[in-house]
Amino acid sequence: MTSLLSRRALRVLSAAFAATIAATALAGCASGADPATAGSSADSDAGLGDLTVQLSWVKNEEFSGEFFADSKGYYTDAGLGTVTLVPGPSTGAAELISGSADVALSDAVSIGSVVASEGAPLKIIATTYQKNPFTVLSLAGGADIATPKDLIGKKIGVQDSNSALFKALLAANGIDESELTIVPVQYDPAPLISGEVDGFIAYLTNESITVAASGTEVTNLPFADNGLPFVAETVTVTDDAIKNDREKLKAFLVAEIKGWTDAVNDPAAGADLAVSEYGKDLDLNLDNSIAGATVQAEQLVVSDETAENGLFTISDALQKETIKSLAGAGITLKASDLFDMSLLDEVYKENPELIAYAG
Repeated sequence: MTSLLSRRALRVLSAAFAATIAATALAGCASGADPATAGSSADSDAGLGDLTVQLSWVKNEEFSGEFFADSKGYYTDAGLGTVTLVPGPSTGAAELISGSADVALSDAVSIGSVVASEGAPLKIIATTYQKNPFTVLSLAGGADIATPKDLIGKKIGVQDSNSALFKALLAANGIDESELTIVPVQYDPAPLISGEVDGFIAYLTNESITVAASGTEVTNLPFADNGLPFVAETVTVTDDAIKNDREKLKAFLVAEIKGWTDAVNDPAAGADLAVSEYGKDLDLNLDNSIAGATVQAEQLVVSDETAENGLFTISDALQKETIKSLAGAGITLKASDLFDMSLLDEVYKENPELIAYAG
C-alpha cells in the first residue's frame, strides 16, 4: 500500500499544469465514472439534481468528510440527488472545463495555474485545508531539517512536479539554489531512508506518517509554516455554475460542512469509512489512515479563522498569502481572479448554526 499512497504526489502542485490538462481530459473521457462511486440518492431527479465531484486523489481518509456527508444522508438532506465521488488523481481543472464534473477538490496552485495561463473560467469557493500539507521530510537521526536554514548544504529529493514549488520555498526564505543540491527523485521515500538524500518533499498526511510508522523518527519542515502558505483541497467550480447553479452549489456546501464537522470531531470513524467502505478495494492500512485523518483534522482543516467563521472559510489574509505563494511559483493573479467567497458567505448567513463545528 505504501507505493500506492506515495504516488499521491502525481497530482501535486506545479506551475506547469498546462501541458497535462489535455491528457487529463482525454483520460477522464475514456474512463468515465468510477463503478464504486458514492450516491446520496437513487432518484436522479430529486430536488436540486445530481452532482459529480472530482476528487484529487484515491478514496482514502483525505475525503472522510465527503464519506460522512454521503453515508449520513447530508447530501440528500440538502436537496441534492445522486452525488458521485470520482476518484483521482486529478487536479480537476479539465473535468470542470469539459463539464464532466460539477465540483473539483483541488488546490490553489493547480487551479491558479490554468486560470493564469489559459484564462480558465474557474473559481475557488471554499477550501477544506486551511494549510497545505507539503513538507520537507527528513530523518531525526539524520539531517534533522527543522528550519529553512537547515536546508543549506543538504541534498534534497525533489520530484519534477514539485520543482517550482520547492524553489518558491527557497525564495520565500532567502535561500539560493546554489546553497544546496536538488536531487531528482520519484514519489517513494526510499532515497531518504537509504541516505541518498537528506530531505524529501512529502505530505504531512502521507509519507511523513508511513515512514514514521516503520519505526523511524522523522522531522518535518511544513511549507505552510515556513513562508509558503496556500489553501489546498479547494472546492472549485466554473464561473457558469456560480451564476446558474448557485443554490445547488450552496446545498453542496451545507452538506460538506456537516460532513467535515463529523470528520473533525471523529477522525477515526472517518478513517474507518475509507478503509472498510469507500476505499475498501485499496487495501488501506487502518492505523495509518487514522493517523492521517487525525493530522488533517487537527492541523490542516481547522484554524483560528474556522473557529470564528466556520469550516471551509478563506479569510482575506489567507487569500493574500495564497496569491503571494502563487507568485513565488511564477503564477501571477489577483485574489478576485481566483476566489469567490460569496456562496459560502450566504450559506453561513442562512445557516449560522453550522459555524459551531467543535464537538
